[in-house]
Amino acid sequence: MQFDETAIPAVKIVTPKKHGDARGFFSEVYKRSDWRAAGLDFAFVQDNHSYSGPVGTLRGLHFQIEPAGQSKLIRVVRGRILDIAVDLRRSSATFGKHVAVELSAQNWRQLLVPIGFAHGFVTLDPDTEVLYKVTSLYSPAHDRGLAWDDPDLGIEWQTPAGGPLLSERDTNWPRLRDLTHTFA
Repeated sequence: MQFDETAIPAVKIVTPKKHGDARGFFSEVYKRSDWRAAGLDFAFVQDNHSYSGPVGTLRGLHFQIEPAGQSKLIRVVRGRILDIAVDLRRSSATFGKHVAVELSAQNWRQLLVPIGFAHGFVTLDPDTEVLYKVTSLYSPAHDRGLAWDDPDLGIEWQTPAGGPLLSERDTNWPRLRDLTHTFA
């Protein structure tokens, strides 16, 4: 398993090894002992699976505040996404900055997004399936979001000409400067 830093060191790209032959492939996509050897230890408690039909489906930017903060490990098993993590840690030198990483079934990369970040993605292929592990259960009382199109974030989403397909909820999140909850 390979662990690579991004422009924001707390966010990691994790690439599991793939062993292939004429039958297909085998991959250990998560192995706690490998993570611990790399100095990473997360207690994942739930796996989620999302399917998005149209290209340009945008989900995010979501996060949960403490005490229900969530670290996430995201991977794509079909299709491609542009995965985004925005730093919401006020004491961080990278507060308000983001990391954008393409994840796909082909490149087999995963993105580790720790507590303290808003997370979202846009689909780049039709019929995309995303799996992600989380370290805390979903809590509606702690659920928050950030405006995906906040110009202060400067995210280049790679959406189609007609714009993204969004849930109503994702059209109403506040801009970064208006957030009432962030992280230390």
